[in-house]
Amino acid sequence: MSDPRIREAMALLPDYLSQHVLIAMTALALGVLVSLPLAVLSLRRPVLRSALLGATSTVQTIPGLALLALFYPLLLALAGLSERLLGFGFSALGFLPALLALTLYSMLPVVRNTITGIEGVAPAILEAARGVGMSRRQSLLMVELPLALPVIMAGIRTASAWVIGTATLSTPIGQTSLGNYIFTGLQTQNWVFVLFGCVCAAALALVVDRLLTLVEQGLAERRRSRLVGGAVGLATLVAIALAPSFAAPARPGYVVGAKTFSEQYILAALIERRLAARGLPASRRDGLGSAVVFKALAEGDIDVYVDYSGTLWANQMGQRSVKPRAEVLAEVAQWVADRHGVRLIGGLGFENAYGLAMKAERAEALGIRTIADLARHAPTLTIAGDYEFFGRPEWAALEQAYGLAFRSRRQMQAEFMYTAAAAGEVDVISAFTSDGRIARHKLRVLADPRQALPPYDAILLVSPKRTGDAALLAALRPLVGAIDVERMRRANLKASTGETPATVARWLDGQLGR
Repeated sequence: MSDPRIREAMALLPDYLSQHVLIAMTALALGVLVSLPLAVLSLRRPVLRSALLGATSTVQTIPGLALLALFYPLLLALAGLSERLLGFGFSALGFLPALLALTLYSMLPVVRNTITGIEGVAPAILEAARGVGMSRRQSLLMVELPLALPVIMAGIRTASAWVIGTATLSTPIGQTSLGNYIFTGLQTQNWVFVLFGCVCAAALALVVDRLLTLVEQGLAERRRSRLVGGAVGLATLVAIALAPSFAAPARPGYVVGAKTFSEQYILAALIERRLAARGLPASRRDGLGSAVVFKALAEGDIDVYVDYSGTLWANQMGQRSVKPRAEVLAEVAQWVADRHGVRLIGGLGFENAYGLAMKAERAEALGIRTIADLARHAPTLTIAGDYEFFGRPEWAALEQAYGLAFRSRRQMQAEFMYTAAAAGEVDVISAFTSDGRIARHKLRVLADPRQALPPYDAILLVSPKRTGDAALLAALRPLVGAIDVERMRRANLKASTGETPATVARWLDGQLGR
């Protein structure tokens, strides 16, 4: 295993796999415990049965990532209410929202197959059961459920596959899973990580399906060896998931957050290295959604992360006007402190600004150097943005300031936009100015003469509970003003070639010195 990507993937496997098994098996067990009684209860109640099937079917129409994300603000509100009324709260990030969403996702196949299996029992068999004096409950427990068991178990097996697959999407809400490989790999074009995560998730689903099949065969055929084998196998998976919790006592440590793109993974790994160098235990929660990460910091679910002044200015503060860079930074620092108790330590020394970029050759041919020039040609051009760009206030500000009206808009993974622009598949992209792929793919960032976009200084933020932590602050302060944009571009370029965030962070740390 000379490839460092494989070594890092293997090193992360115990944590990622155990966390994935824990959330998936807990959600599956909870889903079965809820679904089976509800399905049985609805058998002779047509209105309840229709409502139950309708509700569980509707859940399946909601994209998995959206369902997972929707639980975070709901639980955050409940946690705040609990804090005010009862004097204690709970974490709305990670395990709990993932558990609730995955439990809902598991219910449809179990409910549907339970109802179908029991209703499929031949009327003659039910008549025979009544003929020997069985009550309705006895008939259900001793005749109908055993005969329906193969169909019910097929539903549970389907639910297990759905839950294990969907659990990979829980990374953006802070739940560690095998999806961490996939999200990190996609953002850094580390296809070893992507493949590794997919293969591990598929293998886990196959193993769980086989173990459930053994349990089904053991129950249906009264073969104790198969029943015990399946049960022991499932218990072993749960033990694997719980082992890290008991292997060593939990240490108080710092949690470093990161959003869902490569620069954030690199900076989070750099902060983790700096903390470790001072003997401060730290872990990372990578791939948090933009709408989640600041709230997670304000609530103390993470301790430190890097954000951008323009992002907070436009999205959190709701500002539409643009002020000079120093004023924006000062007002952001004041706002996060006054409204959320968050401390802004300082800027890292570079901007990662949103900008519109084109292939330089194409822009030159059309005579486009600014966004104002672009507006004249926009009706004949196609623009691509990352998943959130067209929903952000910055895009609305650009449209309003320049009257942009493109022929078509496309959304895609941020890492693929650069190659799409270079290949001529799209004409304009929403680029990030600290990304080294702008130069690599010979793109031109268009000037913003009307200053529709705010400045985007990379800034270090610390949660309210850590604002007075002298050790943490001492570790972070040397990073203030230490990273210029050229270093960050080189780091991002390294990540785009498949180097792992940890490897790039080690290189960047060496560039900065102490």
